Amino acid sequence: GAVPKGNATSEGIKSLGLKKGEVVFKCPKCSSIKPDRAHHCSVCQRCIRKMDHHCPWVNNCVGENNQKYFVLFTLYICIISIHALYLAISHFIYCVSRDWKSCSGTSPPLTTIFLIFLIFEGMLFGIFTGIMFGTQMSAVCTDETGIEQLKKESRERRSRWLSMKAVFGHPFSIHWFSPFSTPRFLTAEKIYHSV
Repeated sequence: GAVPKGNATSEGIKSLGLKKGEVVFKCPKCSSIKPDRAHHCSVCQRCIRKMDHHCPWVNNCVGENNQKYFVLFTLYICIISIHALYLAISHFIYCVSRDWKSCSGTSPPLTTIFLIFLIFEGMLFGIFTGIMFGTQMSAVCTDETGIEQLKKESRERRSRWLSMKAVFGHPFSIHWFSPFSTPRFLTAEKIYHSV
């Protein structure tokens, strides 16, 4: 959802072919034409459409074009963390039931330390990514980004189903759950930054 930098020149605005009364906003920080629902990211130094937040994990902003991938990223990391937690606990139970015989290639105290570390890590990442997944799905369903929620910006919202299709594509398919497929959208909105 990155908006091209420096396109708010007089030639750029004229090339939009605006009708009388139409207003175009300019970002004073990056000198770009600021489309509706765009916000300036101080880390990326540019405006991002439907910006939710800047994520240090992916070193990028979560916005219009990559929200689907971020939602899937948090979901799959949460699932993997829960699976790792299950494996660590079941291995610990197995080791205790066998009196630590033929349970691991290391000593019982070292194995215990490793398993406690894995259990802690699985719980930590599982809870954190589960919360991130929940907040992202809430943002998708309410058609409201994290920044819009903080600024209490009011506007007309889409229905939950249309909001889901706006992020994951249309029509519903197994591709919604694949990070390797690019979503197809119903209609293209008027975008002022395509100069």
